[in-house]
Amino acid sequence: MTLDQSEIEKHVTITDFAMGYFGLAGKNAIVTGGNTGLGQAFTLALAKAGANVFVPSLLDDTGGTRAMVEAEGVRYEFMQADITEPGTPKRIVERCIQELGTLDILINSAGVCPLAEVLDFGREQWDATVQVNLTAAFEMSHEAAQTMVPRRSGKIINICSMFSFLGGRMSPAYAATKHGIAGLTKAYCDELAQYNIQVNGIAPGYYATAITANTRSNPETSRRVLDHIPADRWGDPVDLMGTVVFLASRASDYVNGHILAVDGGYLVR
Repeated sequence: MTLDQSEIEKHVTITDFAMGYFGLAGKNAIVTGGNTGLGQAFTLALAKAGANVFVPSLLDDTGGTRAMVEAEGVRYEFMQADITEPGTPKRIVERCIQELGTLDILINSAGVCPLAEVLDFGREQWDATVQVNLTAAFEMSHEAAQTMVPRRSGKIINICSMFSFLGGRMSPAYAATKHGIAGLTKAYCDELAQYNIQVNGIAPGYYATAITANTRSNPETSRRVLDHIPADRWGDPVDLMGTVVFLASRASDYVNGHILAVDGGYLVR
C-alpha cells in the first residue's frame, strides 16, 4: 500500500516531536473573564506561549492585564461586555476576528458562584448562575464553532471545577452548572472532533485566590481543605498555566472530551 501526498504530509513519527508543539505563536485566543482571577492566569499563560489574546469581561482592570500581555510581545484586545446578553457572544467572536484575523482558541473562563443556605437559595440565584456558567459558555462555543468548523481547526477549553464531580453545599446552581459544563465539553467533543477541533475541560481544585481568602485565613477551615489534598497545599494560579497551554497547543491534538483535574490530588482522597 502506498500513501498519497496528502497522507504523507500528515504522517508524523516520534522524531518529528519537538518543544515547538507547545508553542502558540501566531494563534489568537478568546478568554472570557480573562482579566481577573484564574482567567488572568490563563490569559498570561497563552501570551507567554506566543498567542494574541482577546478578553471580553464585565470588569475593566484599568490596564493591568494589558501591560502583562503586551510585555510578552503579543497583542491584547479588550471588550467590555456582558456575555449573558442576547447576541453578545456572536459580537465577541466577530470582533475578535475583526481585530486579530482568526479565532483559534476559546477559553470559557467567566463564572459566578453565589452562596446561600439551601432554603434561601432561590430561582433568582439559580437563573443568574446558569446564565453565566452554562448558557453563555454554550453560546460562546457555538459561535466559535461557526468559524472553527470551516477551517477544520480549533481548541475549546471549558473551565470546570471539583464540583463537576461532587455535590456542593451553599450553591446548588454552581454544582449543577459545573456538571453541565463537563457534559457540554463531552457533547461538543463528540460533535466537533471530526473537524479537528479539540474540546476539553480543566477542573481546578482549591486555589489561593481572592475568592478563597476568608477560608484560607481561618485555620480551621483551611485545615479542613488541606486534609483533603494529598499535596498538602492550596494551589497557586501558576499551577494551571502549563495545563492551559498544553490543551491550547498542538501537543494535545489527540486529547479530546477530557476533564483534566488540576487539584493536588483532591479527588483521590
